[in-house]
Amino acid sequence: MESDAPEFAKFLNDLSMENKITKDLSEDELIVIHDEVSKDMSEGDLANPKFGSIRRLKEIQCYRGMRHIQRLPCRGQHTKNNCRTLKGKRVSIAGKKKSPR
Repeated sequence: MESDAPEFAKFLNDLSMENKITKDLSEDELIVIHDEVSKDMSEGDLANPKFGSIRRLKEIQCYRGMRHIQRLPCRGQHTKNNCRTLKGKRVSIAGKKKSPR
């Protein structure tokens, strides 16, 4: 938390407020700080548009959305030999005979 202290002091200077303990802040000061913090985007907010667009594709069940649901590549890659990262570890099929070479 100590690394955040200079950044927070800069934030308070931008608002022209003095650095106080939280319990000593007035209601008006809390509202001003809350409004400024809500304007800034946090790390979680930056990730939401990506997941929101994927969720939308899944909901409308378009081709790309269906490929996301099935955890397969959705940008035209072949899946016969590749795409192990999406399909996961190979699973052997019990009782299947190997073809003669």
